[in-house]
Amino acid sequence: MEFYRAHVLVCGGSPCVAAGCRAVRDEIIRSVAEAGIAREVRVIETGCLGPCDSGPVMVVYPEGTVYSHVTVGDAREIVDEHLVKGRPVDRLRHKGEIPAISKDADRRSHYFDIQKRIVLANVGIIDPDSIDEYIARDGYLAAGTALTQMTPAQVIETLKKSGLRGRGGAAFPTGLKLEFTARASADQKYIICNADEGEPGTFKDRLILEGDPHRVIEGMIIMGYATGATRGFIYIRGEYYASIQRVERGIQQAREMGLLGNDIFGSGFGFDIEVKQGAGAYVCGEETALIESMEGKRGEPRVKPPYPGTSGLWGKPTVVNNVETIANIAPIVANGPDWFRQFGTASSPGTKVYTLTGNVNNKGLIEVPMGITLRQVIYEVGGGIPGGRRFKMAQTGGTAGGCLSEAHLDIPMDYESLQQAGSALGSGALLIIDDSHCVVDVAATLLHFFEHESCGQCTPCREGTHRLSQIVGKIQHLQASESDIRLARELAGMMRSSSLCALGQSVSVPLFTIFDHFSDEILAHLEGRCPAGVC
Repeated sequence: MEFYRAHVLVCGGSPCVAAGCRAVRDEIIRSVAEAGIAREVRVIETGCLGPCDSGPVMVVYPEGTVYSHVTVGDAREIVDEHLVKGRPVDRLRHKGEIPAISKDADRRSHYFDIQKRIVLANVGIIDPDSIDEYIARDGYLAAGTALTQMTPAQVIETLKKSGLRGRGGAAFPTGLKLEFTARASADQKYIICNADEGEPGTFKDRLILEGDPHRVIEGMIIMGYATGATRGFIYIRGEYYASIQRVERGIQQAREMGLLGNDIFGSGFGFDIEVKQGAGAYVCGEETALIESMEGKRGEPRVKPPYPGTSGLWGKPTVVNNVETIANIAPIVANGPDWFRQFGTASSPGTKVYTLTGNVNNKGLIEVPMGITLRQVIYEVGGGIPGGRRFKMAQTGGTAGGCLSEAHLDIPMDYESLQQAGSALGSGALLIIDDSHCVVDVAATLLHFFEHESCGQCTPCREGTHRLSQIVGKIQHLQASESDIRLARELAGMMRSSSLCALGQSVSVPLFTIFDHFSDEILAHLEGRCPAGVC
């Protein structure tokens, strides 16, 4: 094993890639070589470090010094000053409230103390292209334990006791879902990882895959063993090149080590995975539309029942879970259900990964315990609202999630509490909006998205999204009356009860919460004025 006196971790998350992190990485490698210290300093491209709007971001260990907004020119200075002379470059150190994964004394907030990393435990720490580094962090230990020391029923019982619920929006108990498929009788069963993220501001699953692909591969092996499935598929949007490349590389590495294929760990169990690329339709995040797409058909949802657990891909029993859910499987099997229940609440155990975006100082990828309050997320993890503006609205759960007001700042972020407030955890996208924005303008944007992404299969969604978009547009142009509000409520309520899938059914969630929690601002528009001065 090679030993180095310093490690330079360059964030390789998609936002940092877009900001030019790879040119910075290459310049550091070049400068390190020119300085003659290539045998002393190791440069690694990692998964997402978290502060996505501060890229390119990098960390120098062992000090744990975080640098942000690093340019190619800065890279050479960091090498010359920090790595050669041992003097951190203060002007480039991260100046905000985010110490990120720093280990030094630069802890100016509770950012990292509040976060509890289960899913993201390796993200930003290891080289995601190295199976050796994953194994060095106890990777594949849980799969080995499950396949050689546990029965499939014991694996399922462990997951049921953990209380893990699906992190994709429906919150269905994961252990119970596996049990349905395990009990189904069939000559072939499948595991599908749903990595199709199509909502604005939703990118946690993509960054989990890019930062720690083996965690998901290991989780799918365990799920296959528990259910009797021998084949798995990871369905990824075709434009997510980094995710596809890293997962395919990880699958190949696992095959070469005998962790995929026949007789894994000498257990007699065989399982293999392949990647399926999606064409990029929002509705394909719905499990049956995803399955239709994988079968080569148009991505449209199926009428349920039957559910995929008993009749899924090509009519065979199929478990469909999203990336974050699957990434929890190996840690639970490795540490036990009681360990998992230490985090979160009694009914919503564990953690939740969010993409924190909008009018908040610290945007990016975070993982916090279930039950943390919205106020803590915004002001302690997120560092508050920029420019001294006032908080106005938070949309939880992505575009199909509810919109919460200042009165909800102390609401616990768990399944039950958010449901009572008319919202949901959903996709994990958390959009923060300050008082410079108009809620009607926000509603119009959301409705336009739903109208554009409706697959058109069922009439309530196809016609309803278009009509709702028109009504909200009328409010936006200060031409609506109370009868338009009543019509919008009636229409959205009908869509909720009669649409074929969650796209049409969930339109009412953001719309009703905006109507209910911001009624004064809606009334002002009916009276011909926009309090925010936007419309």
